[in-house]
Amino acid sequence: MIPRASKLIALAIAVSSTGLFASVAAQSVPRNQRWDPNYQPGRTAWGHPNLQGDWTNATLTPLERRQGTDAVYSWEQADRIAGGQLARNQRGAEPSDPNRPPPEPGNIGAYNTIFFEQGDGPAIVNGEPRASLITFPSDGRIPALSAEGQRRKQEYDAFRARFGDFDHPELRPLVERCVVYYASSRTGTMGPPMTPTGGYNNNLTILQTPDHVLIRAEMIHDTRIIRLGEPNRLPKHVRPWFGDSWGHWEGNTLVVETTNVHPDQGYNESFDKVPYSEDYRVIERFTQVDDDTILYEFEIDDPRTYSEPWGGEIPWERFDQQILEYACHEGNYALGNVLSGARYQERQGGGNEDE
Repeated sequence: MIPRASKLIALAIAVSSTGLFASVAAQSVPRNQRWDPNYQPGRTAWGHPNLQGDWTNATLTPLERRQGTDAVYSWEQADRIAGGQLARNQRGAEPSDPNRPPPEPGNIGAYNTIFFEQGDGPAIVNGEPRASLITFPSDGRIPALSAEGQRRKQEYDAFRARFGDFDHPELRPLVERCVVYYASSRTGTMGPPMTPTGGYNNNLTILQTPDHVLIRAEMIHDTRIIRLGEPNRLPKHVRPWFGDSWGHWEGNTLVVETTNVHPDQGYNESFDKVPYSEDYRVIERFTQVDDDTILYEFEIDDPRTYSEPWGGEIPWERFDQQILEYACHEGNYALGNVLSGARYQERQGGGNEDE
């Protein structure tokens, strides 16, 4: 899917009759444009702020800030980041480009960047290009684990070390199994919290009724159902993939509290998982700040896992393109092929002969 037009840079892509992308051009847009604090969003028929529609949270701003850097990019830095992405898109769009680097050995995909949707520039929050999505702690980074959190991670790592990476499907990442887009990872999540995927399908649809808010993600076609009103909590042992979410309105802001997250969820689930505790809790805030932007804020409170709370904010921009089905399910062919390929490699190396 072609990247969205952002407040930093707009991409104009012309397609030739041969189907190749012929040109990509950029143009600057007004800077330092702050949100009107008196902005009033539209209303639903029952009087709630109307957040409905399609949105995208694609951005080149990383979740964590580089150590020792400022919380906000200069506009010169933001231009360089946006220009670098534009150049990568151009190289990806022109297979005959002599400057296009060769693919890495063994890399069977992720080569042509034109098919990615990583955003056109840094996240612009109230007129400032942000250097990280995390805004607290003040260094813009995920805090250290608590003593219990370290112990739980060590136990999880020791358990995983007993098996090979491709021993059986239950040990493959949840996203690879098409179960759920894992919570709070370095490459994105349906949530909670809901952070960009880092690659593509950073698009979401919001639907509302008087007593529910539904958020459907393009990635893995995940759907969160948020109940409104006085919470009637699930028993502690009942833990859906996205947890138990309850929302209420504070003025124009939808505030959502989520508990009871599934025990298989955890930060960085696909790479270096940090299992959450049973007390993991997320507070989210959705505020429409202009006609085309929702400010999404999140706070993670899990003192049994982290040494302090942490969180951040992400602008969701209105998305004016069609969102298609992400046809992914746990019984797909890819997972079986991954596992059988690993068995083949084992046989070639004199390992386990069993299928």
